[in-house]
Amino acid sequence: MQTYVPRQLSTGKGAIRVLPIKRILWPTDFSEPSYAALKTAEELAQHFSAELVVLHVVPPIPAIPAGASLEGIFSPSYPLEMENQAREALRKVVDRNISGKTKTQALVLHGNVGGEIVNVVKSENVDVIVMATHGSSGWQRFLFGSVAEKVIRMAPCPVLSIQFPPEVGETGI
Repeated sequence: MQTYVPRQLSTGKGAIRVLPIKRILWPTDFSEPSYAALKTAEELAQHFSAELVVLHVVPPIPAIPAGASLEGIFSPSYPLEMENQAREALRKVVDRNISGKTKTQALVLHGNVGGEIVNVVKSENVDVIVMATHGSSGWQRFLFGSVAEKVIRMAPCPVLSIQFPPEVGETGI
């Protein structure tokens, strides 16, 4: 596990200590909350002259009970189609939402979303993750868990979670 040591920007009274931020990871599921986190990720990238790594993880195809017919549901090329659509969507997000001044790298992977995000942190030497928290609660959180929560627990680097404003009438408790 990598240890992060803050560096000091000045040595005088009131010196400011910051992390050495060179690579920022922004994982997206192409939702509105993730786009809110993108704004913060790009601001940080510009402030620190850091590279912004944009990532989408294509989740695995759900398990189908034995004997169930997949005819008409999934084609053999389904995973490749999902990957191609994700690459195109990431390209559009970068072109439309990220300044030409910000160096970017786009990645599309397959697998468990939380686990793949953590793997990218390690393989790409990411210094900080900026991601949205959808604030799901109740049965949705019980069934699916929280990707942000898993990443916060497993990531070997700081995670900045951006909470998307809750919908009207939603308490988040």
